[in-house]
Order: sequence, then C-alpha cells, then structure tokens
Amino acid sequence: MSQTAWIVVIAILVALALWQWRHQRMLARRAQLMQEAIRNRDFTFRLPTRHLFSGERALQETLNQLGEHIREQVNLGEVESWEKLTRVLTHEIMNATAPIASISQSMLNHPAVKDSDLEEGITAIHNTVNHLNSFVDGYRKYSELQKPVPQPIDLVAAVKDVEQLYSEVNWKNQLTGEIIIKTDPNLLRQILINLIKNALEAGAKTQGVECARGADGKVLLYISNDGDIIPADARSSIFIPFFTTKRKGNGIGLSLSRRLLALQGGMMSLLDEPRGSFHTTFMLEFPR
Repeated sequence: MSQTAWIVVIAILVALALWQWRHQRMLARRAQLMQEAIRNRDFTFRLPTRHLFSGERALQETLNQLGEHIREQVNLGEVESWEKLTRVLTHEIMNATAPIASISQSMLNHPAVKDSDLEEGITAIHNTVNHLNSFVDGYRKYSELQKPVPQPIDLVAAVKDVEQLYSEVNWKNQLTGEIIIKTDPNLLRQILINLIKNALEAGAKTQGVECARGADGKVLLYISNDGDIIPADARSSIFIPFFTTKRKGNGIGLSLSRRLLALQGGMMSLLDEPRGSFHTTFMLEFPR
C-alpha cells in the first residue's frame, strides 16, 4: 500500500475516533442533564433523538417517556398521600371538637352562666367550634364524591358550556373543531368552574383556553387568566388541601380538582411560565 493510501486510512481512522469521542461526550452530557432534572424533580425533560443510531434513539425515546411516567406516579403519590393525611386530620379534628361543642352548649344553658361575664367568651368558643366542625364536615362530604365515570366527550363543547355561565369574562377560546377526551363530564365541569371562580376572585378579566397534543398522545388543556400573580412562595403549595392565599378561601377546590383528574389517569399542574401574556396558566392532562 502506498504512502498516500496509508495517510488516507490514518486520516479516516482519526476522524472516526474523533467523531466517536464527541458522540460519547454528547451521550454523557445527556445523561448528566437527565440526572440533574430528576434530582430537581423536573420530570418534563425531553431530550432530542436526532444524530443518534437507531438503538440509541429508541433508548432516548424510552427515557423521555419514562420521565413522564415518573412525573405521573410522583403526582399521583402526592395526591394519595394528602388524601390520606386529610382523612386522618378531619377525623381527629371532629373527635377533638365534638366534646368542646357539647360542653360549651351545656355551659351556655346553665343558669349560672346565662347573663354573666362568662357568657360572651363561652359563646365565642361554641361558635368557633361549630364553624370548624361545619368546615371539616363539608370537606369530608365534598371529598367523598362519587367515583368518576369516564366517558368520551367533546372537550370543545364542554368548555363552551362553562363559558356561557360567565358572560362577563373576556374569553380568548382557541378551541376549534372536535376534541374527544375520556373523562367524567360532570366532574370536568366542576373542575373548570373551580378554575374560573378562582381566577375571578383573583381579579381576572380575561380567560384564555388553548389545547395541544402531548408527545405521548395526551390531550393538554391550558386554562389561563390575567388575575393577580400567584406569589412565588405559594406556587408549590397551592395543591395542598386547606392551603389558600385568599382571606375567605378554604383551600379545597384545587386539591380536589387535582385528585379527581388523577383518579381518571389525568393530572393538573401549574405552569412555571404562563402562556402568552397571561399571569397564570393551569395545565390539565387527559389520558389517551
């Protein structure tokens, strides 16, 4: 073999070695990015599959889907954990307040207390306990709703139905055609009403509605509004039962809405970056 041929062969081998080195560095970098995303509980990562061999592409696609599945299971686990915790808390609260209500009522009926200096204080205790009992009992009844009965429905028609209830809102509804999802129509209606009511209470004037298709085939419904921005320190807590940033809020609506969607294989989340010019965007995911 001539010297020129040897030079060409060596150049090709060096080029292949250099390409292989860069390719392996790219794969290692992707692994680091995925590790960092999982460490930060960000399971929405989707790394590109171009410039990969068929086997590597299949593995990357599987890992992308795995991140989505992990996110679903983590969210569902959080919903179930809060559900169990609130069930225990409501039971304990009812057990603790029942005797207080009974004793304070008996004291108010006692002749020695009636029209005395103690009556006002005992009345305040009795009223406060009754209010707490009423709140806890209301939450318990609300959380024991019938099990969802998913069925194929037209998402466009469902949103239009709720839109007609709030004619005072400036709607920017971008849904068109027919979008079929499988969910409980009555519970979906309640979830949408909860989101609209929360937006109005936050001072919203305009409501945005968009739809997209996720990479895994899920239907993604974006509900946006221009109301007050949710404080940064509250964003991670808004789905916790009883947590609220409103003076008169009870912190039930969002947590139960998320639970109802989770029971049907869906999920609700608050986007870090709102859509368009809106201040807040919630994303509702519906299974394929």
